[in-house]
Amino acid sequence: MKNIIISSLLALILTGCTSDNVNDDPHVAYNMAPEPLLTYAEKELSDYMTTPSVNENNFRLTMQYWQEVTYVSESNYNFTARNVSNNVWADNYVNVLNNLNKAKELIEQFQPTASELNAWPAKKQNQLAIIDILSVYTFQTMVDTFGDVPYSQALNNEKFPLPIYDDDTQIYEKLITRLKTDINNLEEGEGSFGSGDIFYQGDIGKWKKFGNSLLLKLGITLSDVNPSLAQSTINTAITGGVITNETDNANFRYQAETPNFNPLFENLANSGRNDFFGGKPFIDFLNATSDPRRAQYFHDVNGQYIGQIIGLSGVFTDFSAPGIFAYIPITPGKIMTHTEVAFYIAEAAARFGIGGNPDALYQNAVQASFQEWGFSAQDSQTYLSNHPYDAANWKKSIGEQAWVAMYNHPVVSWNFYRRLDYPVLQAPPTAIANAGGKVPVRLQYPTLEATTNGTNYAKAATAIGGDKLTTRVFWDVQ
Repeated sequence: MKNIIISSLLALILTGCTSDNVNDDPHVAYNMAPEPLLTYAEKELSDYMTTPSVNENNFRLTMQYWQEVTYVSESNYNFTARNVSNNVWADNYVNVLNNLNKAKELIEQFQPTASELNAWPAKKQNQLAIIDILSVYTFQTMVDTFGDVPYSQALNNEKFPLPIYDDDTQIYEKLITRLKTDINNLEEGEGSFGSGDIFYQGDIGKWKKFGNSLLLKLGITLSDVNPSLAQSTINTAITGGVITNETDNANFRYQAETPNFNPLFENLANSGRNDFFGGKPFIDFLNATSDPRRAQYFHDVNGQYIGQIIGLSGVFTDFSAPGIFAYIPITPGKIMTHTEVAFYIAEAAARFGIGGNPDALYQNAVQASFQEWGFSAQDSQTYLSNHPYDAANWKKSIGEQAWVAMYNHPVVSWNFYRRLDYPVLQAPPTAIANAGGKVPVRLQYPTLEATTNGTNYAKAATAIGGDKLTTRVFWDVQ
């Protein structure tokens, strides 16, 4: 049934010219039920967070997990040649947010039959809350990537064809308020979505945990710039109940058949190309710490794990290719996992004394990562005995271990890196001049925005301190 839903949904994509406007997706037919639109939005969100395509998501390269084999422009932070930001913008605004918004409109317009009338208000409330939670997730991703972005006037092409860019700090505050309302609106035991909700099949209890985990993520991100709001948000999230085991992970279940297999498989195996192998900084760290996860993360080369210097090309067979997980079509896409949430809780304890003992919670987070990759509790304990928590430099302990744990969740890994300033990564000497000799802490706005929404683009660029790879988003303080 799930395969039929996804395949039939993708069949609705029409051929034609792509619109320049982020509020309009001419490829999708909207005279349909809302649930297939949710399916499509979930898949597009997962595809963006998962794909290693150099046209869309280069954060495996930015975080130096991987290095390119032949064409090394993106490892050297040249994201403009392929219009990467244009694609990130379209992935999230058009493919995710616009489809969620259209699903919301269909839900609000639905007229229940007499037999549906009594149950509809609660079901409608649950469906709208789920749609909005995913919208909050996506807007946060966009703010974290660019800074100021269209928010209040986004997704309303008829009224605002050229939307303004809202202040990123204010967007965050609104997202927190919005998300709290969504979580409170979720009612267990009432109707929801069905199997078209690929993440949770409409399970309201799991959506509540996801919502609270997202609230925790928002709060943690504000830690350095608004500690008061951060702590109150974190406390609310943990009290409400967050993801605490793998069964509550928000994963997208890919399938073995095209076009529904994992984008990793699409780019690494189905493409017939060998474009990526391990990056030297990351593999050197795994080797130095004798990390058993390297056997899952990478293939060995004659019994060794070898990474290439960032920014340089190389011969594919000389270096460690990504692990077998990346060559399996049904490897799930990760949206929010127990491992990610466990690191947020450990950070909350280290920063604010919230949630328990930082040392124990650090160990719990590392153990969650080991479990995620199929290792035993004893494996993690052996590793932890050699790599204990350092309370005197907790940012280093948590930052480096989150780097390792978020290997297959690179967008999230980039957030940990910018917030905690660990691991210590160096830009390659071959990096483009626009990087200023540093690892990027932001993506530049799409060139399409500069040409079609130039006035608002220019105002936003000035407001954030310049449209540069080195301009920090508001929560990323030195």
